[in-house]
Amino acid sequence: MSIHPIVVYGEPVLHRRAEAVTVFDDALRTLVSDMYETLRASNGVGLAATQIGVGKQIFVYDADDEDAGVRRRGVFINPILVGSKVPEGRPDAETESEGCLSVPALDFPLKRSEKVTITGVDENGETVSLAVTGWFARIMQHEYDHLQGTLYVDHLQDRWKRRWKRAQKAEGFDRPGLSWLPGVDPDPFGHDAVDEGADARGPGAGEA
Repeated sequence: MSIHPIVVYGEPVLHRRAEAVTVFDDALRTLVSDMYETLRASNGVGLAATQIGVGKQIFVYDADDEDAGVRRRGVFINPILVGSKVPEGRPDAETESEGCLSVPALDFPLKRSEKVTITGVDENGETVSLAVTGWFARIMQHEYDHLQGTLYVDHLQDRWKRRWKRAQKAEGFDRPGLSWLPGVDPDPFGHDAVDEGADARGPGAGEA
């Protein structure tokens, strides 16, 4: 298994819809294993293939589903997601914030569907499906969006959108060619300072 660099917002692959996977072979299974290892090293909760520069319809996840009281770990390939209506109103900065491994060190609040059903296949071509709610539903939406060429910051509204645009310019995230290597570079969300064994990860690494 190998840990891959995670590309940052300005990289074009993040803004293109990923291609469907059509070949299920050892190379695909190696890629999925590498994604799990990269996710583990990143202290994130989900990782899309586009985030390591691979334009394929794949994401992995590993996180607590607090509503169900279980730990979930798995992969979705060629996923289809159906969500409930997104609630109206302003997002709560305390309870509805997201982060993203490809938007390092930042987080912003965003409204999401409270319940989703997602179906797809795993690395062996076997059907997989989840119906989840709450925070775990947020992770699924975050990762699914990546495969459509959309990052959570692209959904921001009002002052949060303005704050993101300022941060994007200040950090140079609009430029291609930026990346960071989990386990080698400092964790941009500071999770390497969290006591070992604590699950203080947010969606996306906030990544979802």
